[in-house]
Amino acid sequence: MAAGLDALIRVGLMLGFVFNIVLVLVYVERKVLAHIQQRLGPMRTGFHGILQSPADAIKLLVKEDLAPLTADKWVFRLAPYLVFVPIFMMFVAIPFTSSIVVRHLDMGLFYLVSFSSVSIVGMLMAGWGSDNKYALLGGVRAAAQLISYELPLGISILGVALLTQSLSLRDIVAAQYPLPFLFAQPLGFIIFLTASLAELSRTPFDIPVAESELVGGPLVEYSGMRWGIFFLAEYANLFATSAIGAIIYLGGWSWPFSALQGEGWLIQALAVIWFFIKVFALIYIVFWLRGTLPRLRIDQLMTFAWKLLIPFSFLNLLITGAAVVYGTAVLALVWVATAGLGYTIYAYTRRT
Repeated sequence: MAAGLDALIRVGLMLGFVFNIVLVLVYVERKVLAHIQQRLGPMRTGFHGILQSPADAIKLLVKEDLAPLTADKWVFRLAPYLVFVPIFMMFVAIPFTSSIVVRHLDMGLFYLVSFSSVSIVGMLMAGWGSDNKYALLGGVRAAAQLISYELPLGISILGVALLTQSLSLRDIVAAQYPLPFLFAQPLGFIIFLTASLAELSRTPFDIPVAESELVGGPLVEYSGMRWGIFFLAEYANLFATSAIGAIIYLGGWSWPFSALQGEGWLIQALAVIWFFIKVFALIYIVFWLRGTLPRLRIDQLMTFAWKLLIPFSFLNLLITGAAVVYGTAVLALVWVATAGLGYTIYAYTRRT
């Protein structure tokens, strides 16, 4: 009984954390994009516009919730929850430190990768249930994009699992002391970051919601709080994906100094701060790319996945497997593969 109550309290705290972190990310993205574009961003609602995100959340809560007359009501209404719930379930297994986690899982990496792909069902339901051709096209585009980029994403993560011989996130973080896997898996990190942008439908892979073509894609018929749930899921997924990247490639909460390793409350507090610094560094890269890169065409997006990322992700996996079998010196070849990827991308962009 006590264990169940403790788990319920942790889930409640995590739900509150998700809501608040989304408000913070919305505000930070507006400010980052404003500074990239030499603007001020939100300034009037609170000090430097800090209350703008809560004001927008309140507006969505009280706004009228409309649905098309010809929409499939059950499919239309359930779609936002099928997008948000799998993403929220990812937070259950994301450890902020070795002890601050809702539930530690021995197969935590497998759990996170599995749940990250379930939300595509909700996007397809949103496109189909809206009875709108633009929404349907957006849902189909989202399905094609997510299925294509899940492959290199999953294969790049397998390289980390091979190196640690474990799917436990604690074991993965522990194996990165004192040097994170970013230096052993640079190619895997590049593939993970690129595929994550596509999984998040972020620029330059925001084709499913392209306002110039699909006027919003699967979300075009949604309003009020149901649209807000999609918005909540997008930013929650951004934080969750960045947290996964920080854990498997940047060492998570682990410091490179032995004096800061331990279980004391002060050490744990510092570990949380260190973890958040890494997570927000990855989030900043996502915001920065949104403010600088143009949107790809659909043919460029699919070509990039199937002709570049997937072959190089298999190459990274093969090199990592050889390193595990024959010795860590073979990991130097990963740098050669990374250089090859860089040159291939350069040649591809010059050609297109």
